[in-house]
Amino acid sequence: MEENIIEIEHLKKSFGSNSILADMNLKVKKGENLVVLGKSGTGKSVLIKCIVRLLEADDGNIRVFNKDVMSLEEDELNEVRRKIGFLFQSAALYDSLTVRENLEFPLRVNKKMSKEDRNKLVEEALNNVGLIEAIDKMPSELSGGMKKRIGLARTLILKPEIMLYDEPTTGLDPITSREISRLILSVQKTYNTSSIIITHDIECAKITANRVIVVSKGEAMAEGTFEEMTKSENKEIRAYFE
Repeated sequence: MEENIIEIEHLKKSFGSNSILADMNLKVKKGENLVVLGKSGTGKSVLIKCIVRLLEADDGNIRVFNKDVMSLEEDELNEVRRKIGFLFQSAALYDSLTVRENLEFPLRVNKKMSKEDRNKLVEEALNNVGLIEAIDKMPSELSGGMKKRIGLARTLILKPEIMLYDEPTTGLDPITSREISRLILSVQKTYNTSSIIITHDIECAKITANRVIVVSKGEAMAEGTFEEMTKSENKEIRAYFE
């Protein structure tokens, strides 16, 4: 039996009287790409922020690496977070640092690392996103798609076991979107990551998903492979794929 690396049960989150997650349930298996599809405002981004407790859930259970995330003390929580990579909608690079310095930034916590080892990791991460030639450029010299890739490289440098992608292709042209989607696939293979990919880009879902969950009114209303979803009897679900 494949082990679940993330398990979410009956998750609830409201902001004031506005219920965002009403009863959210999902599981992610080890090494799996799970795509979460849904219209804007259905709580997809709130969901992944609750997983790492950037937001505190109101109720329910969240287990990551078999640990009850909601009851962890700060230091245990940080240990879990260290194994999780995040790619937010904006790649959020430091404008005043070169690409190399941006990638070295997460490595600074490890003071014992030699300069050579640091260089090796930076170059490996850039090679894996196909951008080694940008190593000494400034973020202002990069296109939107390149910034996304560098943001991903910076996340990968710590070799996360779980990747959380929040709308990874938003604001990119179709060709660049496709490149980022293929890159997500290659990250899964190269690093053996388990991922949740939040998107409303159907092509991104088609390229990256081992399994798809459709979220509506704060809960998962359907799940299956991309193929299965396109053949759903439910009109609302099929509408996403047409």
